[in-house]
Amino acid sequence: MKFLDQCKIYIRSGNGGGGAVSFRREKYIEYGGPDGGDGGRGGDVWIEAVEGLNTLIDFRYSQHFKAGTGIHGMGRNRHGAAGEDVVLRVPVGTEVLDEEREALIVDLDHPGQRVLLAKGGNGGWGNDRFKGPINQAPYHANPGQDGEEHVIWLRLKLIADVGLAGLPNAGKSTFLAAASAARPKIADYPFTTLAPNLGIVDLSSEERFVLADIPGLIDGASEGAGLGTRFLGHVERTAVLVHLVDCTQTDVVEAWRTVRRELEAYGSGLGDKSEILALSKVDALDADTLQMQKDALEDASGRPVSLVSGVSGQGVRDLLRESWRQVLARRAEAKAAGETAEDWRP
Repeated sequence: MKFLDQCKIYIRSGNGGGGAVSFRREKYIEYGGPDGGDGGRGGDVWIEAVEGLNTLIDFRYSQHFKAGTGIHGMGRNRHGAAGEDVVLRVPVGTEVLDEEREALIVDLDHPGQRVLLAKGGNGGWGNDRFKGPINQAPYHANPGQDGEEHVIWLRLKLIADVGLAGLPNAGKSTFLAAASAARPKIADYPFTTLAPNLGIVDLSSEERFVLADIPGLIDGASEGAGLGTRFLGHVERTAVLVHLVDCTQTDVVEAWRTVRRELEAYGSGLGDKSEILALSKVDALDADTLQMQKDALEDASGRPVSLVSGVSGQGVRDLLRESWRQVLARRAEAKAAGETAEDWRP
């Protein structure tokens, strides 16, 4: 299935049905009076977050959504039926923005969340509603109200607890495959990963979290170089970033700084997120060279550096344990701040 995380759609709720002008006509009943029924309500447009979806590809081939029009009222006080509603089913983590992509309308960040996007027009009153002692035979009824129409953007931000960051070919996909049951494409050329991949990490029956592999960043990504920063939105909700640096590179410090610059240039708090720094592919170097690379990166970053290899499995479990510890710490902070279970993610 192709991955799509942004799309522009047009929605319109249904018009209300018009009220009827009708009079009762029966044999031997001289003054039957008005009996026009009301029109039906127009259909609404809803959006709902459902589990089991991880892409907006369904909206690639259908961008216009219109709810049903209410049925007109009829004689003998028969009211029209309401128009059929439209429900847009999207992945959990989808944001709805206005046409200019500046204002956030709603963030669907937990399963089952359902929001009304466009309300259908009310049905018009039939002439039976207007009868009275003065006007006993009204010849007018109300038309139905018009529905609403909007152009909106849907933007998906995957729900993940831990995000993998790094340059292309830093070993992120290999690490994801070693840490979970996910099977991303792995190759020895840059930009093998062209779309985010998710994996479920099971440390035990009660220790489980979602790990996201994001396509690699390069120098100038914030200005559109490479794949740009389009996919960084998928790690905005994470509690911690695992920054992998390929230990076989000549300058591991510059590799780390390159990604840090792009994270900070992107904004949205990514530069301030908790970061676990690790050297990957450590099985490819001898002990002395590896220690030299580790010391250089620790001196530059001022933080401890883990050693991992997705191929041999070295250090993978320890790194996952540290990630889980920081996820729990972030959840505890959110709980202390009074946030709900669904709102703990930034």
